[in-house]
Order: sequence, then structure tokens, then C-alpha cells
Amino acid sequence: MTAPHDTEPGSTPPASDRAVGVSDVDSPAPLAEDLRLATDRVLPSRTEPLVGQLSTSIGGPVGLHAAIGRNRTWTPLRVLFLLALLVLAFSWFGKAGGCLQQTPSNDAAATMRLDWDHQRQFYGLCYSNVIAGYSENHLTPADLRGGAAPFRTYWENDDVKQYIGVPVVTAAFMYVTAQAARGWGALTEAVGLPRALDVANYFTIAALLMALGWLIAVWATMRTRRRDPWLVTLMVISPLVLVHAFTSYEVLPVMFTALAMYAWSRERMWLTGLFVGLGAASAIYPLLLIPAIAILCVRERRLSDAASVAIGALLTWGVVNGVVASIYPSGWSATFTQWRDRAVGPDSVYSLIARATGWDAQPTVVNALMLALMVAVVAGVTYVGLRSRREPRLPVLMFLLVAGLLLVGKEWRPEMSLWLVPLAVLAIPQPRVLLAWMTFDALLWVPRMALFLAPERKWAPVELFYVMAGARWIMVVALCAYVVWDLLRPAAAPHPDGGRLLQSPLPV
Repeated sequence: MTAPHDTEPGSTPPASDRAVGVSDVDSPAPLAEDLRLATDRVLPSRTEPLVGQLSTSIGGPVGLHAAIGRNRTWTPLRVLFLLALLVLAFSWFGKAGGCLQQTPSNDAAATMRLDWDHQRQFYGLCYSNVIAGYSENHLTPADLRGGAAPFRTYWENDDVKQYIGVPVVTAAFMYVTAQAARGWGALTEAVGLPRALDVANYFTIAALLMALGWLIAVWATMRTRRRDPWLVTLMVISPLVLVHAFTSYEVLPVMFTALAMYAWSRERMWLTGLFVGLGAASAIYPLLLIPAIAILCVRERRLSDAASVAIGALLTWGVVNGVVASIYPSGWSATFTQWRDRAVGPDSVYSLIARATGWDAQPTVVNALMLALMVAVVAGVTYVGLRSRREPRLPVLMFLLVAGLLLVGKEWRPEMSLWLVPLAVLAIPQPRVLLAWMTFDALLWVPRMALFLAPERKWAPVELFYVMAGARWIMVVALCAYVVWDLLRPAAAPHPDGGRLLQSPLPV
């Protein structure tokens, strides 16, 4: 053992000794000024058998005396962002590589057009509503020059006025992106750069903005579970993100929901309501945060917090929608009337029942049945949340509510499963199970695209899609059953992402 430093009485000890406040400790170099360690961080290489086995290829699990949290370069957030960008890049290539090909037009000007000949978007598995809706929703430069705008512009479809039919925030995102793509096209033409198709510019700009939104969702989800940042890895590398990040605009409500849960974990009630309202103006499911938060507040007898969130959400939603509804009432209301009159989607449980029994699933009947079942879902989750002896967490309750909405909803498009990804990661500590479900759900895209192929191009029978859709429904029900079982187990330690509701009293 090396002898301690010899110092004269009254002299200043070496820097290495001063850093730790001990005069008999040697250090090969001056210690860092910040000696804090993340001693409470969950380490997956120790807690997860699968991760522990995989870590053997790079040296094994983290050592018992490792200085956790001291690396200022490869922080968990930066690693997660890098993984997320890689997955998003592959997702973009999956859509753009097949569905943004161009071919010469048949006009005299010899211009180029999008090549979706012979159903390329379906057999190439690259279909995207972002691309398909560009012309359908009148977002092209020619339409914009003519004054086209969401909720104002309509077109005839079987002698019926058709509007854009999406929520206000999503429509605003589409319009701003279209204007940005128009400006980029004009700039490239002015400076003499090679000009891409307008729809390619639109999709690329939309993908960049949605990628930023997904990174924000990753950040918010990681900050919600501060002690276990690596838990979000499964959200980042999810096969559902790889396939559906740019299938539609579902990243927007996912981002707002993640921000709302992060604000709730920081006890920012009005900010939580703001994000809930913005999320509800981009999809319906973020509104389910209100009953989920209300359950927690009833357990804690803090009804004022629930009221703050609900009022903030309703005010935000009302302001955002009220402006559009007052100017373009017909276009705004079309979002709801189109949903009301829309037939059930092929992915929904009603379609599966109709396929198996021959039942005529009329929209009016399905709408009433869905609303009744959704009320039952909310009531059931409320009962479980109030009677649970374990401290419920917001992601757990939210997962049950959103999964219930998808299970009993009249449509469950493949990209809507993105809603569940961050919630499932926070609610279900079973990486293998979640990865299996996400992979299976992502693979459902293959037979679903086959539904739209001409008979001579079909690579799979229609029955395969319905079997896989039914299996997905059962898998999500099983995940919900596990969550309920976990809630009803004997009480355990409170979780750190519950905001101020960390020590709930006995069940109500």
C-alpha cells in the first residue's frame, strides 16, 4: 500500500486529498470537481437477464464499483437519441425508397410524376398517408397558390362535400409543412438546384419535423422515469417505430402525451393540461389522461389538481378548435361527421366479428356499441385504480385506457399502435413480452397491404390478415390482464414517476 502524503503542519494537502476530504488517500491524477454518482440508477445489465446475457459480448454487466453517471459524453439520453435517429432513418428509407420513385409523365412538357404504377405502394410495403394525402387534401403548390387551406377547401366525392377530416393541430401541421415544401421548391428553382417532386419535398420536411417530435417524446418519456433511463431503449428500437413512424401523423399525439406525463411527474398541473389539450386537438386518445389523473387525485384526495388539469386541457382544446370552428364551421364539423359515418375498419374487433358471423356492422350501431363499451372500459379502469392496494402510476392507467380504446374502437389502423409504445414501456416491465408483441404488431402491415392488391398480385390470402388481427387483439388483451393483475398484487414501494402522489392512502 502506498504511504500517505507527508505534509508539513499548516501546509495545504495535495489536490487529490482535498477533493475527497481525506488526507491519507492517493490518486494517480487530480479527481474531478464533480464526484456525484447516480447510485439510484437502475442498471439493466444487472436487473434484466436478457440484457445481462447480451452484455457478455462487451465485457459483461456493469461492475459493482463502477462510477455510474460520470461519463459526460455518452450519457443515456445521447445514446438513446443516436439509436432513435438510426431507427428513424431506416423508417424514412423504408417509405421513401419505394414510394417516392418518379417516372416521366405522359404530357408534352415531359415532367416527372410520382411512380405508384401497378400498386407499387402496396406491394412495396411503403404506403404512407403522408404521401397519399398530399394531393387528396389539396396541399400542392398549385392548390396553395389558389388559396387552398384545411377546413376551408372542399372537393366533391359522389356529390358529397369532402373536407380534410383530421383534427385541428394535425391539419395545421400539414398546412405548415406544405407551405414549407412550397417555399423549398421555389428556392431550389430560383438558385438552379435540381428540383425534386413536390410530394418528395413535403414528405421529407414532414418526416424531419415528426422525427424531431419523436425525439421530444423519447426525452420526455426518459425524464418521466428518471431512475431507469435505459427502459426507454425498447421505445426507441421498437419495430412499430421502424415500420410506422412516417405512415401517418401519429407521432404528434404521442409527443403531446409524453410531454403531459412528464409535466405531471414534475407537478406542473396547468402545463399538463396544456399538453393534454394540444394532444386532444391532434387525436382523441390524449383526453384519456383526464380520467387517469382523476383516479390518482381521488386516491390522494387532491381533487384541485385534477380540476386544474381538466380545466387547462378543456381551455386549450377549446381555444385551438374554437378559432377554426368559428371561421369554418362546416369544415371543422366534418372531422366528426366523417368519423360518425365511416364504416368499421378491417382491423377492428367489429370487422372480425362481422367476418366470422355475417353480422351487418352498420356505423350507427357500431358507434353506439363502441361508446357504451368505452364507458365500461373507463369505469373498469376507475374501479381497479381506486381499489388497487399498489400505488397506481399514470402510465399504467393510461395504458389500460388507451388499449381499451383500441380494443373496442371502430378502427385500429396499424400506425395507431404507436400510441401504446411509450405507455407500454413504462407500464409493463417485461422487455421480451413487449418486444414480441411489437414485432408481431409490426408484421401485421404485410397482410394488411395485401388486402388492397389486385388478385393477380396478392401474396397472401385475406384470411391471414384477419387471423393476425385477431391474434393482435388477444395479445393486447393479455397485456391488459397482466397490468390489472400487477395492480391488484400486494402493495409495494411507490414509483418515482407519480408526481406528488407518491404515498397514496388506502384504496378508496
